[in-house]
Amino acid sequence: MAIPRPLAPEAAFVEAPLDIRAYRARIEQFESALVGRFRNGELVGDLLRARAAFIDALLIELWQHFLGAYADRLALVAGGGYGRGELSLRSDIDLIVLLDCATHTPGVECLHHVIYQSDLANFSNFLWDIGLKPGLSVRTLDECIDQAGKDQADITNLMESRLLYGNADLYAALWTQIGPDRIWASRHYFEAKLAEQRGRYAKFHDTAYNLEPNVKEGPGGLRDIQMIGWIIKRHYNSQNLRDLIVHGWLTENEYTELVTSQEFLWRVRFGLHALTGKCEDRLLFDHQKDLANQLGYEGNDVNERVERFMQDYFRTVMGIERLNEMLLQLFKEAVLHGAEDFLILPINRYFQAVNNYIEAVHPDIFNEEPLALLQIFLVLQQNSALHGVRASSIRLIRQNLHLIDEGFRNDPRACALFMSILRQPRGITHQLRRMNRYGVMAAYLPAFGRVVGRMQYDLFHVYTVDEHTLFVIRNLRRFSVEKFRPDHPLCNEIFELIDKPELLYIAGLMHDIAKGSGHDHSVAGENIAEDFCRRHGVHRRDTALVTWLVRNHLLMSLTAQRKDISDPKIIHEFAEQVEDQNRLNYLFLLTVADIRATNPTLWNSWRDALLRDLYAATRWALRRGLDNPLERTEQIAAIKTETLHLLDTHGMPREAVDRIWNDLGDEYFIRYLPDEIAWHTIAIASCSDSDLPLVLLRPMSQRGSPEIFVYARNQDYIFAHSTAVLDQLGLTIFDAKIITTRNGFVLNSYHVLEQSERPIRDQMRQIDICRKLRSCLLNPGAAPLKVERMEPRHTKHFQVPTRIEFKEDPEGRYTIIELVATDRPGLLSKVGQAFNRFGIRLHNAKISTIGSYAEDIFYITDLHNRPLHAAQLREALKTAITEMVGSN
Repeated sequence: MAIPRPLAPEAAFVEAPLDIRAYRARIEQFESALVGRFRNGELVGDLLRARAAFIDALLIELWQHFLGAYADRLALVAGGGYGRGELSLRSDIDLIVLLDCATHTPGVECLHHVIYQSDLANFSNFLWDIGLKPGLSVRTLDECIDQAGKDQADITNLMESRLLYGNADLYAALWTQIGPDRIWASRHYFEAKLAEQRGRYAKFHDTAYNLEPNVKEGPGGLRDIQMIGWIIKRHYNSQNLRDLIVHGWLTENEYTELVTSQEFLWRVRFGLHALTGKCEDRLLFDHQKDLANQLGYEGNDVNERVERFMQDYFRTVMGIERLNEMLLQLFKEAVLHGAEDFLILPINRYFQAVNNYIEAVHPDIFNEEPLALLQIFLVLQQNSALHGVRASSIRLIRQNLHLIDEGFRNDPRACALFMSILRQPRGITHQLRRMNRYGVMAAYLPAFGRVVGRMQYDLFHVYTVDEHTLFVIRNLRRFSVEKFRPDHPLCNEIFELIDKPELLYIAGLMHDIAKGSGHDHSVAGENIAEDFCRRHGVHRRDTALVTWLVRNHLLMSLTAQRKDISDPKIIHEFAEQVEDQNRLNYLFLLTVADIRATNPTLWNSWRDALLRDLYAATRWALRRGLDNPLERTEQIAAIKTETLHLLDTHGMPREAVDRIWNDLGDEYFIRYLPDEIAWHTIAIASCSDSDLPLVLLRPMSQRGSPEIFVYARNQDYIFAHSTAVLDQLGLTIFDAKIITTRNGFVLNSYHVLEQSERPIRDQMRQIDICRKLRSCLLNPGAAPLKVERMEPRHTKHFQVPTRIEFKEDPEGRYTIIELVATDRPGLLSKVGQAFNRFGIRLHNAKISTIGSYAEDIFYITDLHNRPLHAAQLREALKTAITEMVGSN
């Protein structure tokens, strides 16, 4: 391996005292000029090298001052990215102080423990004092070699190193000891780097398309490019990515794509460092708007500029992922296999298998038969022994995407191939992902191409639209796989009932395909799905199912989360929209898959229970017949019968039950499940006046979440105070029911989860919640507890304009308020305070919070249990709520 030489000549020993402020000013002046050059559009690669050269000169100057007297015994070495000469604006400075301990006197401790300790400490401290962040390690030659032999990260750091100042022979001795003929042979180094990449990808859920990606460490980030450089350096002693062309592993165009992508990511990272003033590699929401503006993105509003910037980012990392896949495969062949190890087996007249990777039999195969651009993925599905596409054929696919034109898309044979891919028993998700990565999906489905890399600037969707869509299809596939049955047993059971899974996959593929079109994406997506089905020969009846699913893919989740599904009329209305059991099955599966693919934190036991309850109630309604809806009296009688059976098992006397139930109206039995009613009844029966207010918590209810139950004499403040306490305790409220009894008591129940979306498992935590809530209700004071929980950092970037709408309850029992607002600590408590001010009685609340977006529904009356009809009262209440929760 060639030894990197020092970049700067030795200078005379400096004895004058050093001025910390002068050095700080010197660094600040240089970095300010560097930022100016960045904003003027200068190539960032030049800026990184300029900063490295500046730091070189600075360090040599300071080294001479503090340790110049020991130049023959020490070597100052740059490591890591600094060693490569690529130093971003706020990157740490990796330094190695190499010590010569070979000639120390026997019996005397090694010099680096004695002589240099004070001077090295002064050198390091001064670097910190002037604002640099050195990562400084002090080692002997033997220590360096020993550590490098144990850890691939250390050998990588040394491979990147170069001598800045000092004993060149000492550094040369190190360099001769770290070659692949001594430690970390190419094969072992390559395998270690592959394992490191797999572990790094796993930290990011194996996707580059999180909406707050890590520019350096995330899949498709700068680390992937660096990894390619490390491997060729280890194997070929190469110092330049351009050598990839020399070795025939990249074409000139691919090399240009790689370095252009690197420059783009460098620019993003440099911009992050300039914005934040620190080594920030996460492209957080906090910085995306400013960075989009600085990088010159245009649009009608700031969100459009951000979305364009982020789409460029995600398309860039997709290209890097593709190149990374190709190059690592080529490295694997070169490093792990010799020419004699290649096993070539024929597959068909278009393809062959080379060491279990599919390859076109000759370079013109796609020109001769364009349909092979789809067939290659079908062959992969049908041959489980194949590991993927050989790098040479990935290149051929990319070079021939232009063949997928309108004639290709309308060719019945191409349509048949695509449908065959969707109908295969295995490999659907893998091949669709591969088709997306290679650009085939965007070419074959231009509407899909428009959402590739497209983000939505909110906290609800945490993946790009294309990545979300592929996650939906992955989730649908898992419903058919036995090993995933424990995650979704009901989904697995329902999946076995559907006769054409490919219709489900088409609906999943199309449900968000019109995002960003400027129209209602469900309606526009329905039209795209209809055209797809027509071209692909889908039967008219099946097409009707697919288009209905695309148009109504949000119907089930909105019904479950925004409506009172304990009301038989709501169930009947939903059943009328669904019409039959087959549609219900498909819609349920698509809904679960969609929610789970939208945001990892969105799926929880509460939503699981809601959707299962809605599915079961709708299935029962469909079996009864849409012309025979369940009457309220019939439902109440059934609930009471089931509850009495539960109470009998607890030995509850019937007269005690009757005494409690006589004070409860029919509404109570409509809105609560039998297990909830039984729990409440037992608690109230055993409660004395001294127990009031009674506060109980059960860690898991039939609705899939902990339930907190409050029984007390009716007071206006109970809802406002209770929600304030629960919010302050870090609990997320999903549902609130308030029932007032005929004898002046109130039953409040809250279904909650921890903010981590998990149940409350710790018993001491449960006791503490009940104790604090009861204490607040016993000593309410004039105002509820002030919620001091910190507002999430995301909130300020995603402020939701407050919107309040009044709607009529079809039954005429309530006035319904729909509140959309930014979710801030204490939101529900503030709404409760506004209700108290105007003498409003709250009967029910549906709470839905996603990210910074709160969409809550309240069922209210006046104190006489009458809906609010007066326009003046409604307007005054709206104004009060807006003032208390904020206009955005």
